[in-house]
Amino acid sequence: MSKPIAGIQMYSLRDEAERDILETLEKVAEMGYKAIESIGYFNAPPNQLKRRADELDLAIPSMLVSLNFKTLAKLGRDFARDIEIAAGIGVSYIIVPWVPMHEQPTMEDMHFLADVLIRCGEQTKAAGMKLALHNHDYEMKLVDGRPAFDRLLELVPEELMVAELDLGWIYMAGHDPVDYLKKHKARTPLVHIRDFKTGRKDTELGKGVVGVERLLQEIEKADVEYMFVEQEDFLTTSLDSAMANILYLKKLGYA
Repeated sequence: MSKPIAGIQMYSLRDEAERDILETLEKVAEMGYKAIESIGYFNAPPNQLKRRADELDLAIPSMLVSLNFKTLAKLGRDFARDIEIAAGIGVSYIIVPWVPMHEQPTMEDMHFLADVLIRCGEQTKAAGMKLALHNHDYEMKLVDGRPAFDRLLELVPEELMVAELDLGWIYMAGHDPVDYLKKHKARTPLVHIRDFKTGRKDTELGKGVVGVERLLQEIEKADVEYMFVEQEDFLTTSLDSAMANILYLKKLGYA
C-alpha cells in the first residue's frame, strides 16, 4: 500500500485561474497540494504553465480534454492538437471528462462511445500517454442491467483506457465507491475525491455524507497514484474551500 499524492482539479479554482493561472499555482503550492489536474492552460502558454509548476514542485500528471462526439470527421485532427498541448505540459494521462448519455442508453450507444474512445486511446498510446475516462452520476445509468460506465470499461481494452473514478459521484449514483475501487484496482491510477451534502451540492471534505475518511483508507489500499480534490459549490470562496480540503487531508495524514 502507498498513500496517493494529493492534488487539486483546477476546475475547483476556475475563477482564480481565469484571473491569473500562474499566481493561482503559487497559492496551490503554498497550501500544500503536490499536484494539479489541468483543464487547459487558461491564458498562459503550455510551456509557461509547465515551467512555473516545475518551479513550485507541482506535478501535472493529467489534463482534461473534451471530445467532439458530434463531428467525428474532425475528431482525429482536433484530438491530435490536444495531444500536442498535453505533451507540451508533460502529462501522463489525458482525461475524457464526460461522454454523452441518453436518458435510456442502449448497448448500441455503448458500442458507439467505445469506438470513439478506442480511436482516442490508440492516438494517446502512440504519443506515449494514456487515456482515462472520468465519471459523473449519469454515466452510472443502467444499460441491460449494468452501469454504462462499467460497460465502457468492458468494451475498451485496458491497454487503451484506464479509469479516473469520481468517488463522490459514484456515491451519489447509489453505488458504493469502495466496491469500484476494489473492482478496478489495477485500472485506477487516478481518482477524484469530493464530498456531498444531502442533495446534489458538494461541500468540503468531511462535511458531507459520502464518508471520505473511509474512502481514503480504501484509496491507499488500491495503490492509487494521484487523488484530486474537486469542489464546485462554495460557502465563501474557492480558495477557502481548497484550503479547508487540504487541511482535512493533512489532519488525516494524506497530505
